[in-house]
Amino acid sequence: MHTIFSEGVEKLKQDVESFMEEFVYPNESVYEKQLNEGNSRWSIPPIIEELKNKAKQRGLWNLFLPNAHEETGLSNYEYAPLCELMGRSLIGPEVFNCNPPDSGNMEILLRYGNHEQKEKWLKPLLAGEIRSCFVMTEPQVASSDATNIEGSIQRDGEEYVINAKKWWSTGAIDPRCKVAIFMGKSDKHALKHEQQSMVLVPMDSPGVKIVRYLPVFGYDHAPIGHAEIHFENVRVPVSNILYKEGKGFEIAQARLGPGRIHHCMRAIGAAERAIELLCKRAKERIAFGSTLAEKDVIKEIIAESRIEIDQARLLTLHAAHKMDSEGAKAARKEIAMIKIAVPRASINVIDRAIQVFGGAGVTEDFPLAAHWANARTLRILDGPDQVHLRDIGRLELKK
Repeated sequence: MHTIFSEGVEKLKQDVESFMEEFVYPNESVYEKQLNEGNSRWSIPPIIEELKNKAKQRGLWNLFLPNAHEETGLSNYEYAPLCELMGRSLIGPEVFNCNPPDSGNMEILLRYGNHEQKEKWLKPLLAGEIRSCFVMTEPQVASSDATNIEGSIQRDGEEYVINAKKWWSTGAIDPRCKVAIFMGKSDKHALKHEQQSMVLVPMDSPGVKIVRYLPVFGYDHAPIGHAEIHFENVRVPVSNILYKEGKGFEIAQARLGPGRIHHCMRAIGAAERAIELLCKRAKERIAFGSTLAEKDVIKEIIAESRIEIDQARLLTLHAAHKMDSEGAKAARKEIAMIKIAVPRASINVIDRAIQVFGGAGVTEDFPLAAHWANARTLRILDGPDQVHLRDIGRLELKK
């Protein structure tokens, strides 16, 4: 593995970084102001569409698609530094149409969708005209084991009848969310990993009920949000199946590899922004006769933070490189390793920055508290730490 990127990728890095500096950071406060001024926090701040149009005009759009984007053809490795830059802002990924869960859903539709499904759902998603959600996790079972899923997909003639209680469906409350990728069991008697299927469910289907939004450490994440959704005898055409019946687990596994790398690079971006804010604060703040930056204890935490960030980045780039060169299955251990190491590093760095900021660090005046909440949640997303630690241990023992 090398850590030198092509001229094309370096140019894209410069373009994304310039766009972040010129448009994204200055408009974070505008976004929050518009969000709070509207009739509802679940309405879309106009600034986000303005920024999306600017990014699209500059060709900084859908950069996440590995080896499929006609203009960039970026691999996971090449996209990683761009993803990191976007992750420095909570609104950054959406500005470039590289935001989860839409990015993962677009990858699914690109790889497994048929022509009709791509025309109806993938095209408007790629254009940033609509949003989507991924509906898998259930409150009554340990959803870290996807074979536990109990949501029902039963065929009735030329329709599927869907019944389930789902939650942590990110983006479902967003008024632009038009379709859900639903994972449930279509055959309880099949082999363990062939019982599940994925079906496209329009959000306006009769029987789809958003019961409540789920805050994260008090953050509602409006206007996107995380929802508990009940599906009560929801009927969709059989043609809405993704790929074929019994392939839901396979599709889910294919979705997770790039998704975990994206999550980790965004978390590294948040940590980078945190250490920058920490250093700036330490240089400006005076306590006990000198700036905080002059105190050895602050120099130590800055050093620890730099070490952890660079370790996390290199480990993630290694995982991305291996997945590109040998496939997601071969990179299983490396992907599990970054899923453990990166959130831990990000949490540590952001927490140190909060400590230096004092009371200001836990307010909404700075992005630190919100980034910390995201990083802590990342230790649960796409499988908790314990699942990945188990897998890493098994693979080491097998060696």
